[in-house]
Amino acid sequence: MVDIGGVRVEQDGPFTLIAGPCVIESRDAVLRHAERIAAITERVGVPYIFKSSYDKANRTSVDSFRGPGLEAGLEILAEVRERFGVPVITDVHERQDVTAVAEAVDVLQIPAFLCRQTDLVLAACGSGKPVNIKKGQFLSPAEAVPMVHKAHSTGNTQVMVTERGYAFGYQNLVVDYRSLVLLRETGAPVLFDATHSVQLPGGAGEATAGQPRFIPHLARAAVAVGVAGVFMEVHEDPSHALSDGSNSLALDQIPALLGDLKALDTLVKGTA
Repeated sequence: MVDIGGVRVEQDGPFTLIAGPCVIESRDAVLRHAERIAAITERVGVPYIFKSSYDKANRTSVDSFRGPGLEAGLEILAEVRERFGVPVITDVHERQDVTAVAEAVDVLQIPAFLCRQTDLVLAACGSGKPVNIKKGQFLSPAEAVPMVHKAHSTGNTQVMVTERGYAFGYQNLVVDYRSLVLLRETGAPVLFDATHSVQLPGGAGEATAGQPRFIPHLARAAVAVGVAGVFMEVHEDPSHALSDGSNSLALDQIPALLGDLKALDTLVKGTA
């Protein structure tokens, strides 16, 4: 079990939602998204952690929007936590940023492309804060087990691992649902990223494309397998999102989908 600001993320407990816009586009946009999603999750009865990134360091093009940066971004994320009373998670890309990020948010997230960066993983876990490691799309479930053991070697047991699809040929990802079962053997709560799993990496040339119509289907399948949480990038207007809009879930689709996921989760885990 991982305790995140009073939200208990555990394999056999009710699933937790991690959701928000991919990148901090502005203070107002982040606060608007956080307020709306928090209200929806409270109404549906799903534990919630807000997610957004202060810097997207692995954009396809050098011209792509990356976010406000470390200092301004962390101020905004800290405001979300204070104003809405929800835990906050964000990506950390550089070892030297770990201390500042750990002071501002509740969970540090290791991006998928960096999941095997030993110094970054050890520094994040050494902060004492909970850590979510996104499984690289280049790793099989078996290859992902050592990265969790690496994290646990710091003595930090507050570690989660997130499945987000596996590279399958050019500009395509597939989800092997056996991974959700195999990753449980690490002892870490397993989450499923329903939005990055529908990416078509580099599918738009100098940007990532996606197939968002599959998000609800993949999310329902993951909850049916039994996951500790679902991760989704959400935007009020995906067509105008500054990052990953092509694989984001439209905000107005959340209530119906969460209702489905909660019913499935209760059926699978018997947590009613």
